[in-house]
Amino acid sequence: MSSDVSQHLVQYIVVRGDLQWPVGALIGNACHASVAAIVRHMSSGDKHTIEYIQHLESMTKVVLKADNEEVLRDVCHKLSQNSIAYHLWTEQPEGIITCVATTPRPRDVLKPLLNHLKLFK
Repeated sequence: MSSDVSQHLVQYIVVRGDLQWPVGALIGNACHASVAAIVRHMSSGDKHTIEYIQHLESMTKVVLKADNEEVLRDVCHKLSQNSIAYHLWTEQPEGIITCVATTPRPRDVLKPLLNHLKLFK
């Protein structure tokens, strides 16, 4: 894979917007999901993930908002239907599903699947 392609790889993270948590806690959960998705799929030999981490200084992430847990589960369903690997993060010990992170994929593959969601602000 060329570095031109790696510049188009992106990891999407979708965070629940209905949780009344401190921003730092939500960011921490997004980080957990991101790392989990990358480590799990890097170790399984996923070519996009390996390429993505070879360019640490140019990694691209997009953080989107899911209105609630149901929307987050719908995102997971859509990703599964399209054979996109992801990691759904559940905060423990509370057992609260907080976010999902995709494995890095070309932007033109992921964007159409998630374009119904807005940026997390």
